[in-house]
Amino acid sequence: MLRLRPYKPCDARVITQWIKDEYSLHLWGSNKYENYPITPEDMNRYYDKDKNNDKIWAMTAFEDNGTIMGHLTMRFPKADDLYHIRLGFVIVDDRQRGKGYGTEMVSLAVSYAFNILKVKKVSLGVFENNPAAIQCYESMMPGHFM
Repeated sequence: MLRLRPYKPCDARVITQWIKDEYSLHLWGSNKYENYPITPEDMNRYYDKDKNNDKIWAMTAFEDNGTIMGHLTMRFPKADDLYHIRLGFVIVDDRQRGKGYGTEMVSLAVSYAFNILKVKKVSLGVFENNPAAIQCYESMMPGHFM
């Protein structure tokens, strides 16, 4: 069973280890990082630029024993629209993929968005060449992500 909490800089030590090659970095980070491999310092530097922006934040998914299993960001894509959340930077521990953790984590984020933030719309983007992610998202909301 997963839970979500706000991202902490120490999480980067774990999350950056899941990105094993440049292709994976591109699928996850959409060219937001200049170099591969990314370091925990790179990840924290990237997030630090938005630390005072209350329209974007990162979340970490973890198991009851504290093991970090996933990560994503949530943001209001339009500053004047607090009823639409966009999910991004979705990643799951590469050793745990295919076990339902991605679906569970995204479901938790969607539930948080609708039930806590009271948004009316949740969206996310996915690259067409990322069939595993498409399958995950399609399993939750058929027809919404193609």
